[in-house]
Amino acid sequence: MARTVNVNLYTDGACSGNPGPGGYGAILEYTDQKGTVHERTYSEGFEQTTNNRMELLAAIVGLEHLVRPCRVQLYSDSRYLCDAFTRGWIEQWQREDFRRGKRGEVKNIDLWERLLRAASPHEVTWNWVKGHAGHPGNERCDRMAVQAYRPFLKAAEEDPDTAPEGIPPASPGPEENTV
Repeated sequence: MARTVNVNLYTDGACSGNPGPGGYGAILEYTDQKGTVHERTYSEGFEQTTNNRMELLAAIVGLEHLVRPCRVQLYSDSRYLCDAFTRGWIEQWQREDFRRGKRGEVKNIDLWERLLRAASPHEVTWNWVKGHAGHPGNERCDRMAVQAYRPFLKAAEEDPDTAPEGIPPASPGPEENTV
């Protein structure tokens, strides 16, 4: 019988503007029977997205890269992500076909459904960590996420006519507005 692998999954999403250029970072980490730590990192940037979509996608990508059922300690600074599971929101949304009464549909249904599929073979514990508070895994994922969307900021600055809607072109001088 194969032993269950214990995995740490650190995740973060970031966005410059909301919506705006965004990215995610995910780090999968486990220690083998010999005590050797193994790590895989994943990140990707997008021209136009939201922070919540990036938070969800970070968790999805990490979980989708696991090749067999694992015990996963998932660490995220997203209350949106963690509370959905720890407070039972996700079960309620599923019962209500992802509707929230008079408030309409839950946002990002496509990603919530994908996340549920990605998490289903695993035993996932959802751990909220305070963002930008020195948690090494979270801080590293944040840097990865920002690095992933930077090329989209640079492209918008170089050619303001091609900047995605909602992102103001860069203005010259010391009083430059930042998104």
